[in-house]
Amino acid sequence: MSKPAQQSILTTIAAYIGVLIGYVNLLWLMPYVLEPEQIGLFKTIQDMALLLVPFAQMGIGNGITRFFPRIKHQKYAFFSFSLFLGMLGYALVVIIFLLFKNPIMTSFSDKAPEVNNFLQVALIITFFSVINTLLDAFSRSFLKIAIPSLIRDVLLRLLMALLVIGYYLAFYPFHFMIWGMGGVYLLAMLAMAGYMMHIGIFHFEFRWKGIPGSFRKEFIQYNTITLLGTAGALLIMKIDSLMVSSMIGLDANAIYTIGFSIAVVIEMPRRAISQVAMPLISEKFAANLLDEIDVLYKKIAVHQLLICLLIFLLIWVNIDTLYHFVPNKEVYQAGKWVVLLIGLGKLTDILFSVNGEIIVFSKFYVFNITATLLMCAAVILFNLALIPAFGIEGAALASLLAMFFYNLLKFFFVKIRLGFNPFTKGIFTILFTGGISWAVSFYLIPVFEPVLLDLLVRSSMVSLLYLALIYWLKAAPEAMDLVINKIKSIFYAMTN
Repeated sequence: MSKPAQQSILTTIAAYIGVLIGYVNLLWLMPYVLEPEQIGLFKTIQDMALLLVPFAQMGIGNGITRFFPRIKHQKYAFFSFSLFLGMLGYALVVIIFLLFKNPIMTSFSDKAPEVNNFLQVALIITFFSVINTLLDAFSRSFLKIAIPSLIRDVLLRLLMALLVIGYYLAFYPFHFMIWGMGGVYLLAMLAMAGYMMHIGIFHFEFRWKGIPGSFRKEFIQYNTITLLGTAGALLIMKIDSLMVSSMIGLDANAIYTIGFSIAVVIEMPRRAISQVAMPLISEKFAANLLDEIDVLYKKIAVHQLLICLLIFLLIWVNIDTLYHFVPNKEVYQAGKWVVLLIGLGKLTDILFSVNGEIIVFSKFYVFNITATLLMCAAVILFNLALIPAFGIEGAALASLLAMFFYNLLKFFFVKIRLGFNPFTKGIFTILFTGGISWAVSFYLIPVFEPVLLDLLVRSSMVSLLYLALIYWLKAAPEAMDLVINKIKSIFYAMTN
């Protein structure tokens, strides 16, 4: 097996282990150990810090990956130059943050005043995260991705778990645990630097004259464009959490965060499919194979909806059972409608397929940034309008509406500019199948005791009905033929 393939497999394993640890932390450990207000404060500080990261690193992480092949002869000068720009970006963010410190504190002073006691922690986390992001990008340029992924996805979450466990064992008070988040990100950064030293790629050169001025200009311009897209995408993910804290309270943010975390499981297959599709779309654009991109657009739409809608159904028909396993469920179960609304928002993203990826690799790539910034503005405006009226459900509804209009805008742009359309008969057949499967579960399947039996029976019946209807109605014949052939091959191997 080639080294890139090994790295890819190890990275995938690390990512899934990290997701598992993250869900144990958020859905069991933290609700068991911490009060809702404490979880809300913990997540608010962390989200605030991570929201500042793309602005501070100014898109340099993606720029390193893109431009590294062109500057290999000056790679360590390029490394130190990139770190310098990252430090400069962080300093600018700190200055802007301090200039607007009073308005920021005012926004939290009424409903979540505790946040104002730990704003420095957010800046500390931001600093270590910026450096770690740049080290990760430089390591990735050497095709060293497995260990950085392990540090980012597994080590960081394990350290967070240990931090919470230390508080539970009364090794330190709660405020020390919040400050300890900065220490966790410091350790992750040191682990990354130590790994790079171990493999011999952690060197500084300050002879930047060898880097052409035209290259620097192009590098910075690309970073600026990337910054707008990356920061906008992260703003969409994090702003609702901060607005819930500031407009309702920290306990509400804890409920919202747990509901949101359950819902985002729905889009995990979409992310995996997107990673596979991006190089294919890029190659076909390079070869001007537009008809093949349209075919791929349609196939991806059907196949990712087929998988993700089933995950959505399994989550929603078992939502009360899922909350049964969350400590203090009577508090957090109030977020189940957040799961529904965010889940529908994620399905909207899935339904419109890889429209964003198509725009990025087309000559119209700048429009993706425009659309992202418009969505950011929409998310903020929808939150301001809906949170006072509907609470945490208003925040979730704001995300749903913003995601729908965001994807609708990109759909019309792709349709008008390139003539592509992801919607086929299979899409509507899958949606119809999902509706029938939900109705059968809701109206015809009784509640069983104990809850594990109910989870098993309900999940099995919904899955079987859904897949049987998909097969019978021929909604996704290629996918179903692949599954059937795989089952046959496994059965053949077992019987021979």
